[in-house]
Amino acid sequence: MPDHQNPATRICPDCDGFASVAVTLGGRNRQGHLNTITAHCKRCQGTGTLPPLRTLLDAAATVVFAGGAQ
Repeated sequence: MPDHQNPATRICPDCDGFASVAVTLGGRNRQGHLNTITAHCKRCQGTGTLPPLRTLLDAAATVVFAGGAQ
């Protein structure tokens, strides 16, 4: 019986899989907590991964063969 494997997950090249980070703004509030904001990777929308390459190629082929690309 063949062993089927799922394709490897594509890690986002922009954030290397670290899609969300907490950035310190400096200083502390009255309770003593650091002031931070959360920043997300724009390319992967905070997931750390990209869709499989096959999905991207299928979408591009659909656009080309449907006459969407001029």
